[in-house]
Amino acid sequence: MTAVFAAALPHILMEIGVIGMKDFPAFMRSPANRVDPSQQNTQDIDGYYYTANDGSQMAFWACYADRESAEHRHDFDEYMVCVSGQYTVIMDGGEIILNPGDELCIPRGTLQGGRCTAGTRTIHAFGGKRVG
Repeated sequence: MTAVFAAALPHILMEIGVIGMKDFPAFMRSPANRVDPSQQNTQDIDGYYYTANDGSQMAFWACYADRESAEHRHDFDEYMVCVSGQYTVIMDGGEIILNPGDELCIPRGTLQGGRCTAGTRTIHAFGGKRVG
């Protein structure tokens, strides 16, 4: 009985959304923290942000269809991690493909853009105020 339960446990946890999640948890998607679409570099994605005491920010984005991010620069460093799907970062003309678990630090002032596939979720930390 124990071996059967152990074999079934990962499937049960995926079914109830504890592992293998398809979206960020509801508490991370508070309407009060939603990124206004006018402040997005990628159209038709869901984004939410949090601001730290020092003014730096964290943002979480979910892409439900294949999308492209417009080229842009930040006056501060950016760290990102791909949680699910695939995000291709385009920096200074080169491409870096991020798969789940891959991380990248983008230095301030770097010209950047990208492409995400449907189902991609990313988490970003900004060394300054990105949203709001």
